[in-house]
Amino acid sequence: MDNEVIEFDIGLGGGSGREGDDYSIGMVHHSIEDEEMVDSPPLSSLGGGAGSGEIYLPEGDLLDLEPYEGMEFESEEAAKAFYNSYARRVGFSTRVSSSRRSRRDGAIIQRQFVCAKEGFRNMNEKRTKDREIKRPRTITRVGCKASLSVKMHDSGKWVVSGFVREHNHELVPPDQVHCLRSHRQISGPAKTLIDTLQAAGMGPRRIMSALIKEYGGISKVGFTEVDCRNYMRNNRQRSLEGDIQLLLDYLRQMHSENPNFFYAVQGEEDQCVGNVFWADPKARMNYTYFGDTVTFDTTYRSNRYRLPFAPFTGVNHHGQPVLFGCAFLINESEASFNWLFRTWLLAMSGRPPVSITTDHDAIIQSAITQVFPETRHRFCKWHIFKKCQEMLSHVFLKHPSFEADFHKCVNLTDSIEEFESCWLSLVDRYDLRDHEWLQTIYSARRQWVPVYLRDTFFAEMSITQRSDSMNSYFDGYVNASTNLSQFFKLYEKALESRNEKEVKADYDTMNTSPVLKTPSPMEKQVSELYTRKLFSRFQEELVGTLTFMASKADDDGEIITYQVAKFGEDHKAHYVKFNVLEMRASCSCQMFEFSGLLCGHILAVFRVTNVLTLPSYYILKRWTRNAKSNVMLDDHVNDIYNNYLESHTVRYNTLRHEAFKFIEEGAKTVDTYNVAKDALQEAAKRVAHTTRNDGKNYTINGRIKMDPGNDRSYTYHSSSRNHDEILSKNMSEDDLDKKINELTNELECANRKCDVYRSNLFSMLKDIEDHKLQLSIKVQNIKISMKDSI
Repeated sequence: MDNEVIEFDIGLGGGSGREGDDYSIGMVHHSIEDEEMVDSPPLSSLGGGAGSGEIYLPEGDLLDLEPYEGMEFESEEAAKAFYNSYARRVGFSTRVSSSRRSRRDGAIIQRQFVCAKEGFRNMNEKRTKDREIKRPRTITRVGCKASLSVKMHDSGKWVVSGFVREHNHELVPPDQVHCLRSHRQISGPAKTLIDTLQAAGMGPRRIMSALIKEYGGISKVGFTEVDCRNYMRNNRQRSLEGDIQLLLDYLRQMHSENPNFFYAVQGEEDQCVGNVFWADPKARMNYTYFGDTVTFDTTYRSNRYRLPFAPFTGVNHHGQPVLFGCAFLINESEASFNWLFRTWLLAMSGRPPVSITTDHDAIIQSAITQVFPETRHRFCKWHIFKKCQEMLSHVFLKHPSFEADFHKCVNLTDSIEEFESCWLSLVDRYDLRDHEWLQTIYSARRQWVPVYLRDTFFAEMSITQRSDSMNSYFDGYVNASTNLSQFFKLYEKALESRNEKEVKADYDTMNTSPVLKTPSPMEKQVSELYTRKLFSRFQEELVGTLTFMASKADDDGEIITYQVAKFGEDHKAHYVKFNVLEMRASCSCQMFEFSGLLCGHILAVFRVTNVLTLPSYYILKRWTRNAKSNVMLDDHVNDIYNNYLESHTVRYNTLRHEAFKFIEEGAKTVDTYNVAKDALQEAAKRVAHTTRNDGKNYTINGRIKMDPGNDRSYTYHSSSRNHDEILSKNMSEDDLDKKINELTNELECANRKCDVYRSNLFSMLKDIEDHKLQLSIKVQNIKISMKDSI
């Protein structure tokens, strides 16, 4: 039979793999890395008979479409497309195996196309020896011999010189062939539809649903959701590379206007292909005040958004989100995140935060471990809840009660033991013990379940409710359709809006007084220290103490343990350990450690132990109205303002603590009772005598002496000469006691004057600081009104 030339339409494979190519993607790879790229998971699960010696052949009418020796093609590409189209109909994937070049001009004159399962993986390659492979790929090569060889003849035609049709593995059925690598192709119309839907703000999952509906089934779409994601990511990166110069020009301009504006580019700035980071002076200053806890928001990395934008944010003294810098994530490798975090730390003067919250991502986690080894890393619980709705959608549909049970298990358990028990009960009740994703997040539970994180400060007002600060700083400004040319105006608008909200909160705090709900001196004290938002939150806890009962559970002499619970709810009790002498308390709920605000349980114990004002230890400067002040007013003013009440409270609690121990011992027998009663009567006389003499007592050799009089005619000048003169005189013991007492009284009087002067000084400084803040607010209001008028 004469050889016939087959004019083959190279578009039969279902569309081009990439723009400008006339054949399927994955057909021209020669490197070891590309040859070992595995097919998608559905393929790997279908190779049950691989290497077993069985032969698998095409069936039925497919025999009429097979290549044969002597078949001619107009070009190498036409031969390649024909074999790939044949492979699609039969049920296997193809790749280029080898080629031969002409010695005369180096042109390719022979090609061999093989089944993707040809050969075996070389496990002794140098690249596997020199570096650790973190995520090894599935082995897919099983030594299949199926292949097609073509040679170029002198006529310019490509002729089939060899064809092996037998496979040693099962072939893929038609409804799954679209999962094979060489047949996963995004056609031109599909690309256009993806671009349109992405610009409208749709993510890969919703886009794939639209494509499946449009084409009438997943097998007719011709590619998978992974391919869609990759296309969207590459499309976004190509778009950014074209516009990235706009970003660099903007950053250079901002730096020229203010040298404290920080920006950095990974790699060469002239050829920017890496990440970009910047932080304005206000962001860097905010970090000095509120940099104890940080959120790295990677919401905008998803393919739903056109900008791979990631801000560093925190929480200010009003509980509002505050910016610490921004990044564009052009490259998302571990090395790039390492660079980003180190650069951010450099911009923030090298001071790492106490805690950081990010999305659940292995690459980010690894980079944080290396750059912030001492920082507590938390995965965002709300992102995990959102992912849970996606990964367990079938459970949500089948069991409407699952969501409430899941939230209760995570948010409402009070101890690690209770959470572990509740989790096991949950996965057993809904038959999820073997669910892979659920097992993954359970293994990471110490980084997102609240009960494991309460010992670390995260500046959240509540453990069970989402804080406003966890919402993105740029919500309402940057959205899925925002492009780079629009970004700068929206970025500056977001900054202005956030700044205006902070100024308004400062104004409300400084110029209005909250309504007090109790006669407690503690409530009045805190109302003058905290910002309005924080005081409101504290007031809720304080008023809530009226529903708590605190009873002593244990007393070891130094620490008293109280059981605190609502009436009739002892099974929900929390335990507060209170050191009377140091005025320190800690609660099992760990709210103070987690949020920096005292819980109602500790406040209930303070109420029953007559602690009238909040000890300064429990007032964090970052929550006060003076949080951004350079003058440390709060400690000194608070100590002076509450000096009497605090000292009285300490004395009261110390005496009561000692008295209880004295009573317990004294009541054991009649003899100890009589001794104790006599001692109390003697102590009562001495206290009454001291009260009548206005507390003028002194101690000589460990014995208490009463002030013999109130004669203050003798004046002592503290010079060395007078001191020697006094010592040289032969004085009686009573005269010496009298002079010591007079000198003590004069010293106390001087100390009281110093306290008054100090109080006046700090009061003046406080007035200056308040006036400065009010002027700043007025300036900001004028700026805003001027911008509005323009």
